[in-house]
Amino acid sequence: MLKVAWSAGHGRNTPGKRSPDDEREWSFNNKVVMAAMSYLSRYEDVQQLRLDDPSGKTDIPLIARTDRANSWKADIYISCHHNALQGTWGNHSGIETYVFNLENTMSLKLAKAVHPFVVQAMGIADRGIKRANFHELRETRMPAVLIEGGFMDSRIDIKKLRDDRFLRAQGEGIAKGLVKFFDLESEDSKPIEGVRYLKPSTNTLKNELIKRLQWATDEGILTDPKWVLLAQENKLSIDDAVCLLATIDNRNRV
Repeated sequence: MLKVAWSAGHGRNTPGKRSPDDEREWSFNNKVVMAAMSYLSRYEDVQQLRLDDPSGKTDIPLIARTDRANSWKADIYISCHHNALQGTWGNHSGIETYVFNLENTMSLKLAKAVHPFVVQAMGIADRGIKRANFHELRETRMPAVLIEGGFMDSRIDIKKLRDDRFLRAQGEGIAKGLVKFFDLESEDSKPIEGVRYLKPSTNTLKNELIKRLQWATDEGILTDPKWVLLAQENKLSIDDAVCLLATIDNRNRV
C-alpha cells in the first residue's frame, strides 16, 4: 500500500501569500492538490492524506503537518505552492521543484519524475530542481518535494494560474509523475480478456488521438480523464475509441 501525504501550502488568509491583486495562494494550491488526489484515487493500493486544512481557514503549522506525516508513516510527501518574487508585477516566470538534498537521494529521484510533468502541464519556463532548507523537506522522514507551480506576481504565469484548466493539469501532472515513478496500475487500465485494443500503427497517429481526447476532456465534452490515460497505455478498446470519437464529432456539430 502506497501512502501519499499532501500539503497545500499556506492558509487562505496567511499574510503575504497572495498576488498583487490579492488573489490567495491557497486558492491555487488547493485546486492543484484536489486535482492530483482525484487523479491518483483511481489507482489501486494507494492511500492519501491531506495535511493542511481543506477549507483554507486555518494555516496548519508546518511542524504539525510533518509530525502527522511521520506518524502516519507516509511513503512520500508532496507540498504544493505558488511563488512570488517581490510582490509586484514583473516578467519573471517558471516552475521550481525543491528537495532538501541534491545528492543521489529518493527525494531527488522523485523530483525528477514529477517536475517535467508540471512544466509540461503549465507551459511556462523550467527553472529546474533546486535545494532548499525548508521545514517540510528537512523534517520529513520520507522522500519529500516542494513544488512552486508558477509565480503569482508574474504577468506571464498569472494568466495560467487564473485558468482552472491549467491548475487541474498541474495537479494531474504531479499525479502522473507519481504513477510513472511507482509504476502504478489502475483498475480501469487493466486489459480485459477478449477485448480488442486500439494500437495505432505509428506514434504520430497515437499522439493525434491522445491530443484529440485531451482536448475533448479539457473542453468538457468527455468528463472522465481515464480515456486519455488508456490511450496513452494502449489499453483503449476499439469499440470505446469509435464511440468516443463519434461523441466528440457530434458535439462539434451542435
